[in-house]
Amino acid sequence: MLIENERLRQQIDFLKEIDNLKQILRQTVLIRDKRQENDAEHSWHLAMLVMTLSEYSNSNHIDILRIFKMVLIHDLVEIDAGDTFCYDDEGREGKVQREREAAHRIFSILPDDQAKEYIDLWEEFEAMETPEAQFAAAVDRLQPLLLNLYSEGYAWKKHGIKKSQVIERNHHIVKGSAVLWEFAQNLIDEAVDRGYLIDA
Repeated sequence: MLIENERLRQQIDFLKEIDNLKQILRQTVLIRDKRQENDAEHSWHLAMLVMTLSEYSNSNHIDILRIFKMVLIHDLVEIDAGDTFCYDDEGREGKVQREREAAHRIFSILPDDQAKEYIDLWEEFEAMETPEAQFAAAVDRLQPLLLNLYSEGYAWKKHGIKKSQVIERNHHIVKGSAVLWEFAQNLIDEAVDRGYLIDA
């Protein structure tokens, strides 16, 4: 298809490219039918968590639109880098470099101004230093906890995950929301009580 407007052509090329996110499968499964969640579904669910739970941010003055942007683009790098299971220490080696290269390739499809904005947002999310990035990261960690609890610990049991691993992976939720971290700790304890997590 011929698109004479160069800016529009770049934007359409980007939108076509990111359709591939729907093909990237995660370790977490959907609650109802236990099929693997894909990255696009995860990103949508995060946006809904932001919209629904933003009142629990540690900061009273967060930019919700900025957080929406971060959660919608943060996993686009997995189109190239793949989804690395968060408890796979070996698989996480080189992850930062793989994802940085992917970010620059994928976002550079866009016009320069948008490419810079998206790379900056992605890097802000990764750094987890601003209140927006901390809250975005908090819901990014909370969402798989919810899916694991309500799927009877499917991914946790499949991989023999321990309570201590889940706490280590998720303790920084508190930086974005003390309320959600307290909830997450209760959720983790409940998962142990139900036999979904190894109590170690």
